[in-house]
Amino acid sequence: MQIPGQIDPVPIPRDITPRDDGRIDLLGLSQIQIRDILLEAELPEKQAKLRSKQLFHWIYHRGAVDFSVMTDISKTMRPWMEERFIIGRPEVIEEPISEDGTRKWLLRSDDGQDYEMVFIPDADRGTLCVSSQVGCTLNCRFCHTGTMRLVRNLTPGEIVGQVMLARDALGEWPKGNMHIENDQYEDEDSGYQRSDGRMLTNIVMMGMGEPLYNFDNVRDALSVVMDSAGLALSKRRITLSTSGVVPKMAQAGAEIGVNLAVSLHATSKEVRDEIVPLNRKYGIEELLQACADYPGANNARRITFEYVMLKGKNDSNEDARELVRLLKHYNLPAKVNLIPFNPWPGSQYECSEPQRIRAFSNIIFEAGISAPIRTPRGRDIMAACGQLKSASEKKSRAELDRLAEEKQVALEAET
Repeated sequence: MQIPGQIDPVPIPRDITPRDDGRIDLLGLSQIQIRDILLEAELPEKQAKLRSKQLFHWIYHRGAVDFSVMTDISKTMRPWMEERFIIGRPEVIEEPISEDGTRKWLLRSDDGQDYEMVFIPDADRGTLCVSSQVGCTLNCRFCHTGTMRLVRNLTPGEIVGQVMLARDALGEWPKGNMHIENDQYEDEDSGYQRSDGRMLTNIVMMGMGEPLYNFDNVRDALSVVMDSAGLALSKRRITLSTSGVVPKMAQAGAEIGVNLAVSLHATSKEVRDEIVPLNRKYGIEELLQACADYPGANNARRITFEYVMLKGKNDSNEDARELVRLLKHYNLPAKVNLIPFNPWPGSQYECSEPQRIRAFSNIIFEAGISAPIRTPRGRDIMAACGQLKSASEKKSRAELDRLAEEKQVALEAET
C-alpha cells in the first residue's frame, strides 16, 4: 500500500529573521561566529577575540541572558553590546508536567512555528529529547509526529535553545563569581555554589523531525553543546536517532561523533516499507551495513536499535529470531530498545501484549544481545515516544496567545 507524502528531505532553509530592533541574537552561535560578528561591529581584532571568549562563557557556561551581569566586561562595553545584541530563549506556550515527572514544552519560534521538547527524569539521569525540525517528512505510520507536514528545519539557535531553556527551568546554571573556583566555596549563602549534581545529564535527538535531514544545523548546534568552554556535554551523553538516512550516517559519525540510534522497527522489507517508508529508498541491508561502518561503534559504544512493538505486525518469535540473525550477520555491537507502542487518536496499530513483548525480549537476550523493554513515560501529556504532536493544534491561535501572555504575567509576578 502506497503511503502519501515524501520520504526525501525537503530543503526548507530557515534564514534568521531580522529583529525589528536590529539586534542580533547570539544564541546558538559558536565562539568563532561571535568573534566574527564583533569584528563586523568594528571591534578591533584583539578585543573581538577576547570579548567572544567572555561572551561564549557567559552565555553557555553561566546561562546569562543579560549583559549587565557579565562582571568581567567593562561597564562601558555592556551598554554597547546591549544596543547591538540579544541572548534569546524560545517562547514557551505550554509546559505540561506528567504524573510521572516527565515535562513537555510547546515552544514557538519568532516566525510563529510550534515545536516541542521533553525532559525525562530518572533516578540516575535526566534526558532531554530535542527536536530538529518543525514537523517531519518521513510519514512513519506508528509516529504521531509523522502525521504533521514538514514546515522547515530548526536553526542551530533553536536547537541549542531547547537545551538552554531546560537548564533554565531546572535551575542548573552555576552561581557566583566566575573568577573563583567552584570547589573553593561550598556555602550557598556565601554566593558560590558547586555546579555538579545536575539533573540534565543526557540529550537525545529524538524529538520532532529527522536530524540527518537537517544535518548542518544539527552538527553546528551539537558542536556548541559539546564545547568544553560552555555547556560541555560529553559526546558519550548525546544520542542522535535516525530512521535510516544512509548517505549521511558516516558523515554524522565523522563530523559529530555522538552515539547512534536507529529506528529499525521491523525485520522484513514488506513490514518496514509499510511502517517506515524511508525503507523503500534505503533498505534494511543497506542500513545495517551503514551501521556496521559507523565510525566509533564498538562494544563500549553500541548502536541502539529502536523497535516499537506493534501487535500482530512485527512482534512474533520469528521476528525476534530474524532480528538476532541480522545483527549477528553484520557483526553489530548492538542494544535493542523494545518500545511498547504508544497509541494516539487515529492510529491504526495496537500495542503488543506485555507477555508477547517479554517473550520477544527473552529471545534476544538469550542470543547475548541486550533488549530492555522501555517503560512508557509521559503518556498522559502526549510526551511518550512517537507521540510528539501538540494538542495545541485544536486550540485557536488567540487562545494560545492568551495562555502565553498569562504565563508571562505570572512569571513577572513571581520576580
